[in-house]
Amino acid sequence: MSDSLNPMRGYQVLSALLLYPEPELQQELPAIEGLLIETLPAWHATLQPLLAHLQATALIDLQQQYVMTFDRNPSQSLHLFEHIHGESRDRGQAMVDLLAEYSRHGLQMVGDDLPDYVPLFLEFLSQQDPSEAERLLGDAIHVLATIGRKLRANGSSYACVFDLLQTLTPVQAEELSEPPIRDMDEALETFGPGADGIEPLLKPGGVQPVNFYPKAAAPHH
Repeated sequence: MSDSLNPMRGYQVLSALLLYPEPELQQELPAIEGLLIETLPAWHATLQPLLAHLQATALIDLQQQYVMTFDRNPSQSLHLFEHIHGESRDRGQAMVDLLAEYSRHGLQMVGDDLPDYVPLFLEFLSQQDPSEAERLLGDAIHVLATIGRKLRANGSSYACVFDLLQTLTPVQAEELSEPPIRDMDEALETFGPGADGIEPLLKPGGVQPVNFYPKAAAPHH
């Protein structure tokens, strides 16, 4: 990590904090906290509850908490479109559109993550210029705020990341309707690695603007 942080690099910090906890993250936490205090003190003040929790808790406990918080609780999933489309057909097209958005900005996905995974989306924002990152965050903030509210209601330390994200866009988050029942296996089959093990499988179709909310309930900006 560089010796200084700006809001664009700050998105990388938020991305790292939302990943499954690994030993490397705990080792980096003092340095991350020091950089936040020095260069983004308002961010540090907001994130302090999570930073303290991550530093004070045994790694195995952090990992178990993470799985229970995000993987075993669909209402707090870190997959954006799960909160909008559930298992409907619209989710597949939404992921195609988001992949196309990534490609237009020069981001090529590697690994097994679905394109709507929040840490991946935040990493993507860190690579944009500030105005474009703000636009994209504004589009997604309705979903991110929904995740944050549910985390806050359940007393999760991770809620502060989503509180901070809401301060980085002028768009006011609106309530989302409940999505259809999820079926993540279907999404993994559709968007997992192809036969070559690298390229994601994509449905044919034209590129559409990315929508982080159902068309019928699109918020008014």
